[in-house]
Amino acid sequence: MACNKKAESDQDTVAIDSLPTFLSLANENNLPLKIKQKYNQKALNIILRQKDDSINKVNLFKVANRYYNMSDWKSYLETTKLILERAEKSKDSVHMAKAYTYLGDYYLSQSVPDSAFLNYYKAEKTYLKINDEINLAKTFLNKANLQYNEGDFFESEIAVFKALSILKNQKNVNELLYESYNLLGILYNEREEFTKALEFQNKALNILNDKTIAHAYQYKAASLNNIGFIYMHMGSYQKAKGFFEKGLQEKNLFVDRTSLYAILLDNLGYSKFKLNESDQLPDLFFESLRIRDSLDLTSGVVSSKIHLSEYYAFKKDTFRAFQFSKQALTLSRGSTKLINTLEALKQTAAVDPKNASKYSREYIQLNEKMLKAERTMGEKFSRIAYETNEIKDQNSNLQEKNKTLIYVFSICTLIGLFFYVYKTQQAKNRELIFKQQQQIANEDIYNLMISQQNEIEQTRIKEKKKVAQELHDGVLGRMFGIRISLDSLDKMDEAQAAEKRKKYLAELKNIEQDIREISHDLNREKSELINNFVAILKKLFENQKNTYSSKLITVFDPNIRWELISNIDKINLYRIIQEGLQNCNKYAEADIITVELKNEDDFLVVRIIDDGIGFDTRRTKNGIGLHNIEYRTAESNGIATIESVKGEGTTLTVKIPIDQKYKPESP
Repeated sequence: MACNKKAESDQDTVAIDSLPTFLSLANENNLPLKIKQKYNQKALNIILRQKDDSINKVNLFKVANRYYNMSDWKSYLETTKLILERAEKSKDSVHMAKAYTYLGDYYLSQSVPDSAFLNYYKAEKTYLKINDEINLAKTFLNKANLQYNEGDFFESEIAVFKALSILKNQKNVNELLYESYNLLGILYNEREEFTKALEFQNKALNILNDKTIAHAYQYKAASLNNIGFIYMHMGSYQKAKGFFEKGLQEKNLFVDRTSLYAILLDNLGYSKFKLNESDQLPDLFFESLRIRDSLDLTSGVVSSKIHLSEYYAFKKDTFRAFQFSKQALTLSRGSTKLINTLEALKQTAAVDPKNASKYSREYIQLNEKMLKAERTMGEKFSRIAYETNEIKDQNSNLQEKNKTLIYVFSICTLIGLFFYVYKTQQAKNRELIFKQQQQIANEDIYNLMISQQNEIEQTRIKEKKKVAQELHDGVLGRMFGIRISLDSLDKMDEAQAAEKRKKYLAELKNIEQDIREISHDLNREKSELINNFVAILKKLFENQKNTYSSKLITVFDPNIRWELISNIDKINLYRIIQEGLQNCNKYAEADIITVELKNEDDFLVVRIIDDGIGFDTRRTKNGIGLHNIEYRTAESNGIATIESVKGEGTTLTVKIPIDQKYKPESP
């Protein structure tokens, strides 16, 4: 046994010593992919046999990093989820936040922006909780880049300034400051605020005087390209050309960032083309195209071919101009970036005037689709943030409630023990005091009941007297007068009697109305409440008709006794109808909306029916509005259901139990 234990110990030591070697080999660029994956797997096997502590998680992150560099996304995701699981188990907030960031990077690489945003948002909240300001700023920048890529420029700008507000108080963060200023410059260029764009790009360029920033990232070449790009948007092609040429002069640019080298070549060629300078053209475009094609950069290839199409169109070589534009259009349609297809359509329409109208229609449709997708993604990001905060608040409230319950239970237990001891020692005295107190309480309750009974009886007597006075003074006298007058009709001729009869009938109608008002006065407060609620609903429907083009049909069941429905239920019903109409207006695109309120077997049923576009209820997750409808329905002990089919409209049904039978008051 001693020999076996020694052998195992030696084996563990060898494995630990081999870990740095395996990690290093897994990061070696000159090795084939399968060999690097093999070494990374060996390193992972060693780490999994070790104790789960902070060092272990650090090593797991190293493994995940190497899978990321290899673009082995499946292994990267599995490793990151393992880290997150271990961090959650050990309540290690630092590594939880980092794992969320890694998951955000994974979903970003897989073009799943909502999942990427969700994980960046979770990382942000965790870093905020542990007060890790540097990593919080990095997370803001991750979110900002994601929002920029999805066209949510406003929220992206806010996220960058949040990062800057943290970084301005930190030291040795010039690289993060550079990324912030650079992104702001790009954002303002997109919004055609060129003065601000140049201001922030120059700030980014000035930061690069810090020699601690690694030259291998070629940030200076990137900034020179971005400044040149701004001038190109402004139409200052001579200035743009100068910056592109400076960028291409940066040392080792082709080796360090080949894709950036290709961008600068393409931009320089386009500036020369706009300046009508023929030297190096079209060679600059073709060289950029060759590099981009070798790197499989679809967007770059599309851009190069569009520029070549413009160049040959200018040279009156219609065939080659059309050829390159069609190639760009075909390639862009297979990519996920709609902006590439828009640019290709625009150029193809220019070189193919016969079919220009067809390309223009497709351009308009695609542009509207892109704008709608950007708005939808921005709303989705906001909804993710809202729902994540809501879940977090619910969990926090639950934890606080649990703590409160524990405290209350502990206090009650101590109090119970105290009273138990006291009761044991003072049993007789307590019993006597209790009986005396009970007797006093019974007397007070009896006196209170007698007093209340007297008040109720006096109120009834007053009401009876009031009704009797009203009937006697106002009604009976008038009825007596009409009876006498009717007796006198026998003595008149028919024509005169007919005229008098109409007058007396009108007076009888007035008496009937007075009797009705007397009876209504007995319950006027409740009646006003009913009328007010129905009036509020009608006001809501009137606003709907005046504001939106959809036709609104409303159906009120006259059998609903609103006086028997509680105020809480009325409030919930109003909000449910209001939210349902808002959903129809925002999403349904309906021509007709019908709102029904009916009494069905002791249930108040509200149906909101539209003939709009509908949706797939199995795939669509509940938004904030539907969640609020379900919450309010549940608060009134009801049930809410949604029936919808794409292209066939939507029906929202809410059933709330009500007791529609009058309950006589106790005497």
